[in-house]
Amino acid sequence: MGKVLIIAEIGVNHNGNIEYAKKLIDIAANSGADIAKFQIFKSDMVATSLAEKSNYQKNTTDPKQNQLEMIKKLELDKNSFRELEKYCHKRKIEFLATAFDQESFEYLKSTQSKRIKIPSGEINNIPFLKEVGKQKLPVLLSTGMASLGEIENAISVLESNGSKRENITVLHCTTEYPAPFTEVNLLAMKSIKNSFGIKVGYSDHTEGVEVAIAAVAIGASVIEKHITLDKSMEGPDHASSIEEDELRFMIKSIRNIEKSMGDGIKKPTISEIKNRKNARRGIYALTNIKRGEVFDKDNIVLKRPENNTPPIYWDRIIGKEAPKDFSKDESIEVNLY
Repeated sequence: MGKVLIIAEIGVNHNGNIEYAKKLIDIAANSGADIAKFQIFKSDMVATSLAEKSNYQKNTTDPKQNQLEMIKKLELDKNSFRELEKYCHKRKIEFLATAFDQESFEYLKSTQSKRIKIPSGEINNIPFLKEVGKQKLPVLLSTGMASLGEIENAISVLESNGSKRENITVLHCTTEYPAPFTEVNLLAMKSIKNSFGIKVGYSDHTEGVEVAIAAVAIGASVIEKHITLDKSMEGPDHASSIEEDELRFMIKSIRNIEKSMGDGIKKPTISEIKNRKNARRGIYALTNIKRGEVFDKDNIVLKRPENNTPPIYWDRIIGKEAPKDFSKDESIEVNLY
């Protein structure tokens, strides 16, 4: 397998504070993530004053606020994002942001972003998908709350507007924070890959890191995970995010899994070949055996180390006459033909 692309999803966990955002970039870069990702939006273009917050948001933010009031506190302006993009460049980590409205998307087009991330909530936003396709950049398509049919339609819109299928990666995810383990359905990644012949990844909203690590083992080429300075901070996503120590562990584990996947061909490894002689058995004399004596289970035995007469020859040796004298524990090597 190739190198897994690891996205440290900062999202809105900066709480509207650019210094917090820079500290999160530092954590992402120091931990070995490939991308530091944000969410960019104009609050008034995302939600009406009638939009309620999700239950998990009510539990982690002021319950008196509506959705619009909540996200206004989390909004950063374009100048802030210019500064954050420069800071990512300084820290040698790729900058990426998810746009949630047309004005924000137009801004992102002016950045040096190497790819476009489509959030789950926009998978049926046809005008937005068309604009993404026209950019002809690699696309990460999140699919929380979506059916296979909706995924198929989104891919079709992207392709018909310029995206190439080989440049689209579909990210399986569960849109709940934290996502219950019983609703993760990691095997849906295989369904997506087999249905559309497309690259797959996983955007993880579960607690901890084991599900993200498992996703790599079953074929995820991209992993996205929310990070935070402190899970106890106020804000919609902190509680379901991971802190620096967990991010480091997750990335180290993923890199080890990459090394362990191999080429899929079952064959002895270099290390195994060195160990095989002392782990396998050969046919040996159980007792002293005289020339002409017939080999049977009472005078020969299977013992380590492996010799030139491995156990597969047992049945061919039983019943043959000893061509010479053998001492106890001497290797039984005879002409089998």
